[in-house]
Amino acid sequence: MIRVENVTRGIVLVQRGRVADNPWTRLKGLIGVKELAPGDGLLIRPCNGVHCMFMSIPIDVLYVDRDDRVIGLDHAMRPWSVGRIYAQARYVIELPAGTLAAGGTEIGDRLRVSQVESSRR
Repeated sequence: MIRVENVTRGIVLVQRGRVADNPWTRLKGLIGVKELAPGDGLLIRPCNGVHCMFMSIPIDVLYVDRDDRVIGLDHAMRPWSVGRIYAQARYVIELPAGTLAAGGTEIGDRLRVSQVESSRR
C-alpha cells in the first residue's frame, strides 16, 4: 500500500493506494472497479498517458515527472475517454473524481509517495 501527499498544498491525496508496475497490473488498472472511495488511488509506473476504456467510473489523473512534480492533470476523465500523452511523465496517479479540485492540486505541485503497511484485523 502507498500514501501520496501533495507537499505543496499540505494535503493527503491517497491514504490507501495500490501500485501497478507490471504489464498485467498496468493493463488492468481500474478496469472492473465500480467505486473508488475517497482516499483510494492507483499509481501506475512507468506511465505517461492513460485511457479509460472499459471503465465504469470517472477518475482524476495526475501526471508526474521524475522529480515528483505534477506536470499534467485530467479532471473527471469519463469512461471510454483517452488522456493526453506527457512525454516527461514517469508515473500517473488515478484518483476518485473530484479529488484534485477539492484539494486545489495544480501543475507544479510537489508530491511525496511513501510505502505504508496495511493493517491486519
